[in-house]
Amino acid sequence: MKPVHNERWAIVGGGFLGMTLALRLAQQGKSVTLYEAAPTLGGLASSWQLGNIVWDRHYHVILSSDTCLLSLLSELGLDDQLHWEKAGTGFYIDSQLHSLSNFWEFLRFPPLNLADKLRLALTILRASRTHDWKALERIPVQAWLERWSGSNVFERVWLPLLRAKLGENYRETSAAFIWATISRMYAARKNGSKTEFFGYVPGGYARIIHTFSKLLRRTGVDLKLGLVTQSIYPTGSGELQVALTNGESQSYDSVAVTMPSPIAARLCPSLKDRERELLNGIKYQGVICASLLLKRPLAGFYITNIADDRIPFTAVIEMSALVDRKNFDGQTLVYLPKYATSDSEIFRLTDQQLREKFLAGLELMYPNFDRHDLICFQVSRVKYLLPIPTLGYSVALPPVNASITGLYLLNSTHIINGTLNINETVQLAESAARELAAQKDEHRRKDNVFTQDNRQLIAGSRQPMVLP
Repeated sequence: MKPVHNERWAIVGGGFLGMTLALRLAQQGKSVTLYEAAPTLGGLASSWQLGNIVWDRHYHVILSSDTCLLSLLSELGLDDQLHWEKAGTGFYIDSQLHSLSNFWEFLRFPPLNLADKLRLALTILRASRTHDWKALERIPVQAWLERWSGSNVFERVWLPLLRAKLGENYRETSAAFIWATISRMYAARKNGSKTEFFGYVPGGYARIIHTFSKLLRRTGVDLKLGLVTQSIYPTGSGELQVALTNGESQSYDSVAVTMPSPIAARLCPSLKDRERELLNGIKYQGVICASLLLKRPLAGFYITNIADDRIPFTAVIEMSALVDRKNFDGQTLVYLPKYATSDSEIFRLTDQQLREKFLAGLELMYPNFDRHDLICFQVSRVKYLLPIPTLGYSVALPPVNASITGLYLLNSTHIINGTLNINETVQLAESAARELAAQKDEHRRKDNVFTQDNRQLIAGSRQPMVLP
């Protein structure tokens, strides 16, 4: 078997999962090539030109509890660049916009009576103090929320929010989903205060990714950008061939695919039928995310949750209520996400049709909104964004180790107790890199001289890896 430092790895997918995995494998002494179809790294965290500014394609913030991401930022030399700000929260219900940014505003919240507010607070407290997420995975989210919040709070508050994020798939979703959501947001309370603090790096994720890419190159990772992977298949010599759509191909000892499960199934035609069935069986929510540059602010809340079926988007994220507007040349940056299944009709709407729908929604929510304030409107479409945590999700999860020797399928589906954010993505990559290194060491200890013909015996002895 080749020495460890000559072991050749390919990573397919250049988001934060692929980048972090590539970095850690290279630091272990492996020869790593990272393939990304887009011309730049970052995946869902990538940036784009919006009017006269460059900022994130989708909305992201950093919490003080994001220990893995903060550690990575320290490694990148960006930790001292972080800015921490208070974040205001709005809630739109019954055609009214309410502030829910502190305890006293919560007590005055008109749509709920005092008993309902107490039950809602109890639900949040209960979730923040729950640690056994596996037990929650067996309970439907509706049943759990109705038990702790009551039917009125569920109908008035939770159900509109669940439908906005999950559509009718909320009926199949476990209570682990709402637990993870509440737990992460509760962790934004810094230093024991009751105020939420969110962080950002000036320049956004464009700056982080630029710095990250320089570290990858210094560590020896070969970045192949703008190259689309067509297929991955085993060769007769025991290696794995990565074939590109431009006709090029290259062989590797191991390949990690970090693409969404349906895409991974398509890229790897040699997988067993059962593996393909598991990969294609994962249910995903997609997102339409509109970015708007405006001349004036809307309401000054970082996030406004919406409990009104008439509004065509899920929430309003006013990024410039958190990030200093100097980053946006004094303009207001707003995100309007709409979560939907990947086969939803909304994905077939043109940018102009979405613009009309979303601007009409803003006019409904904000009587003072003027379309003449709109400077720029751009739309990002992602069909495979959020794996839906259905009942018993972790039990039916496809393993990371494929049946093909040296092939690993790792993506956001393996974040089984989180909310799909960059901190959890980095954490998953860190765990996977350690686990893969341990597996290789275990196989080498069993026998230091393996031939190409008996590599399949090694794979047969592996236990499927499902990361916690």
